[in-house]
Amino acid sequence: MIIRKRLAAAVCGLLVTLTGGPSPAAALADDGEPARKQAPKVELVLDVSGSMRARDIDGMTRMAAAKQAFNEVLDAVPADVLLGIRTLGADYPGKDRRTGCKDTRQLHPVGPLDRTEAKAAVATLAPTGWTPIGPALLGAADDLKGGEATRRIVLITDGEDTCAPLDPCQVAREIAAKGIHLTIDTLGLVPDAKTRAQLVCIAEATGGTYTSVRHTEELSERVSQLVDRAAEPTLTPVATRGADSCEKAPLLRPGLHTDRETFGEHRWYRVDVLPGQELRASVSVAADRAVNQDYGVLLRASTTHGREIVRGEAAGDGRTDVISTGLRYPRPDADDSFFGSGSDSDTDKPAAETVCLRVSNSFSAPASVRTSPGLPVELSVDIVDGPDEAGDAAFLGLGRGWWLLGVLVLAGFAAGLLWGWVSRWRVSVWRTN
Repeated sequence: MIIRKRLAAAVCGLLVTLTGGPSPAAALADDGEPARKQAPKVELVLDVSGSMRARDIDGMTRMAAAKQAFNEVLDAVPADVLLGIRTLGADYPGKDRRTGCKDTRQLHPVGPLDRTEAKAAVATLAPTGWTPIGPALLGAADDLKGGEATRRIVLITDGEDTCAPLDPCQVAREIAAKGIHLTIDTLGLVPDAKTRAQLVCIAEATGGTYTSVRHTEELSERVSQLVDRAAEPTLTPVATRGADSCEKAPLLRPGLHTDRETFGEHRWYRVDVLPGQELRASVSVAADRAVNQDYGVLLRASTTHGREIVRGEAAGDGRTDVISTGLRYPRPDADDSFFGSGSDSDTDKPAAETVCLRVSNSFSAPASVRTSPGLPVELSVDIVDGPDEAGDAAFLGLGRGWWLLGVLVLAGFAAGLLWGWVSRWRVSVWRTN
């Protein structure tokens, strides 16, 4: 079923792989004590279909390589991770499609890991049946439901889903549309082009990653990384809601912010930038459902008076499910500013400039596709020290490019005078001779 090809490991995603979690960094319980962070939940979904008999990973069958990697991963799972294991295609060897497409079950419940029991259960697996990826993802999402903990599905498979029309990519989009912050990472064992495209689509729909695997060591290392990432996410997104104008917009702190935006909508946010700092912002809009081709996203920074500072924009044609763009705005120091930056009269500190960020999209959808909830939006905001020479990028959109323009005009004028003088001299000499 799988054609072996030369593959390079690939990781796809939005700007970074990010998962949901509690919004407050340190929530308080009723008694005033900091509330304990809920343990992250991870479910490993393993393909045990008949194609896993192929012997093309380090001289072993794909099933043997997966078992070896699982044993190494299970030994290294952090103690605070609630881990589960689900299989697909492990039990039904027959040819009845309806029965084969229901062949998914939970091998180890999501909870404190019993390493001995989990290893023993994995050891009994043998390549058997169909490849019902869509039903397995639905079952895994149900296994992980409840609570506000970080939730992640790690899908390990070597082939395409064989149970269409339940498209696993559409299943992933429906999971993402629920807004439950569940991430699906996919790993393809020696995949062909069609399998790779399907696994990339599943991962991108939920902000996860895709990795192509050709060796046992790669498999164990990658699964361990994903489990560790669930235990200690590098960044926790903060749910926010943009406004229809800058005056009403929420003030954002540096970090990752999530929102939802309807088709063709504009949403506003605000960021304060001090003199000498640089604002770096990026936005990603995900198409978690079927959309029309030809779409775009615009991230625009402006002053509170509506003067545009800088913008970033990107366009897509339906080949990807996530479209991203970004911008940078270095605010000059008070001494370098063209017009002066002012200061806080009470504290004698430089005054912060409020930058208005507008996120716009040009997505559209067929009439049969529901438009609510809106499309998932991730807005990343970072404030760093600005460069030594930062111009006013809002000054007619050119900043210190005006100086360069002036130099070019003067240089052109001088060159014209010199060329005219040389030409007249040559004509005069020619006439004399």
